[in-house]
Amino acid sequence: MKDLKKRLVRGETLSGCWLNLGSPVTAEIVGRAGFDWVLIDIEHGAGSAGTVLHQIQAVASTPAAPIVRVESHARQRVHRVLDLGAEGIMCPRINTPAEAEELVRALRYPPEGVRGVATMVRATGFGQDFTSYHRDQADNLVGILQIETPEVLNHLDAIAALDGIDVLFIGPADLSMALGIFGQFDHPRFREALRATVNAAAKAGKAAGILIFDPEDFARYHEMGMRFIACGADATFVANGARATASRIDALRTDPANKPPESP
Repeated sequence: MKDLKKRLVRGETLSGCWLNLGSPVTAEIVGRAGFDWVLIDIEHGAGSAGTVLHQIQAVASTPAAPIVRVESHARQRVHRVLDLGAEGIMCPRINTPAEAEELVRALRYPPEGVRGVATMVRATGFGQDFTSYHRDQADNLVGILQIETPEVLNHLDAIAALDGIDVLFIGPADLSMALGIFGQFDHPRFREALRATVNAAAKAGKAAGILIFDPEDFARYHEMGMRFIACGADATFVANGARATASRIDALRTDPANKPPESP
């Protein structure tokens, strides 16, 4: 474990990045880039439950902590990736305190939760560390709930107060779409949703977070009170790098004025 939850409790601001490609190679590259955490996305990403293990193994050798975004708060979805060694779970489309409680219960073993017990899994050192893993689960595993619908905005205080919910994370695309203002991140309704989320998290001693699309926006959201901020994705980095290189090559090929001077 890389103490992600302990750092959140200390009030640190942690930066992260999405992993969309399902590739252990890009997972390792991004994990070594300097982020505090990386998120393996099996809700929208190209990978699947079958690729999660290899990505977590690749990230293990890096400073970043592996978090997995599952498709739902169903117990089976959650405990499988925890057994593989995920240090946190991000869950989309939570709307009510009852659903948030189900997520927390899926994160924890009985009697506090309903997570299935398997000792011979990667998370417990294949049986060698089950006792300590079980003892410290509540102090180490990060529960991240996405704020993506108008309904959840009515329950922010109750959800933030739940032990086991550590981060209220704004999904900007889904939330703005649900509010009828897709992509309008300066719209008063969107900004009010951000403020309400930050305030609820702060009152409960939890963190608020968001995915941003431009590093230059970091200061803006940090000043607002966001402490768990993601920017970019492995797919974005590959696409942007490829396009920039192809564009430059094309410019040099088609416009002689762009060509560098020949060596004497």
